[in-house]
Amino acid sequence: MPHHVPNGRDLRLRGRTFAPGETGLLAIINRTPDSFYDAGRYLDDEIALQAVARAVADGADAVDIGGVKAGPGPEVSAAEELHRVVSFIAAIRATHPDLVISIDTWRASVADAACDVGADLVNDAWAGHDPELSAVAGAHGAGYVCAHTGGHPPRTDPHRVRYDDVVAATVADLSRQADAALAAGVRPDGLLIDAAQDFGKNTYHSLQVTGQVSALIETGWPVLLAVSNKKFIAETLGLDGPKSDRITGTMATTAVAVWEGVRMVRAHDVAQTRQVLDMVAGLRSGIPLLARRALA
Repeated sequence: MPHHVPNGRDLRLRGRTFAPGETGLLAIINRTPDSFYDAGRYLDDEIALQAVARAVADGADAVDIGGVKAGPGPEVSAAEELHRVVSFIAAIRATHPDLVISIDTWRASVADAACDVGADLVNDAWAGHDPELSAVAGAHGAGYVCAHTGGHPPRTDPHRVRYDDVVAATVADLSRQADAALAAGVRPDGLLIDAAQDFGKNTYHSLQVTGQVSALIETGWPVLLAVSNKKFIAETLGLDGPKSDRITGTMATTAVAVWEGVRMVRAHDVAQTRQVLDMVAGLRSGIPLLARRALA
């Protein structure tokens, strides 16, 4: 392990352990008709299950299932969100008994039902908007993700948001959330923190918290990197075209953050991200996955 990856807590999910210096890959499967990236491609059960199988084959350690678009859009009731995700998670668990499954929701009722059928991790992208959510994770023995949103409610874009020091504010808020999650019963070895780039932040803020991700890692909590194809990457690179144009910026950001020591990466483009993770691991260890050149 390189000396600049600080010691921290092990992360344990469904029998898997991700120690400091190791990085898991969390594949995104959105069950929404208006997903910003896949535009409803995975709303069909069979197509979505095929996507899970493909993600696993491409090297995913876990899948993140969401039933509501993160950004503004039509209202989605709790009943509709449950319909989109719960039976699907049950189907994933039946076909992939050892796969780590994450439920991306801010609603305690949805997390409760998802954990009942096999979810291992509650990805709360909206910073405890539902105060019962962390307690649900704790009651099920599931992991829990604390995210920094600057106090913005679910599915809202920031407007003229300001911080005196966005990195310090993010670290302080996530430390407070982590303490609250532990008090609610979340396992210390199941907790991650997420700077939540673009959530409650403009591009300047997202660049600062990403470029200084070591400040989050130094808290000792495992860090989730969730930057895949986000707006701040497009704006940093001056891109106005399709989301697929953001992959190079996403992979560059991922490589830097993984080298610094993030513990899990949430990604749309699984095969490419797996190569980034494996390349960083090779640079750390000096050991390739396949070696033939000049050996005979």
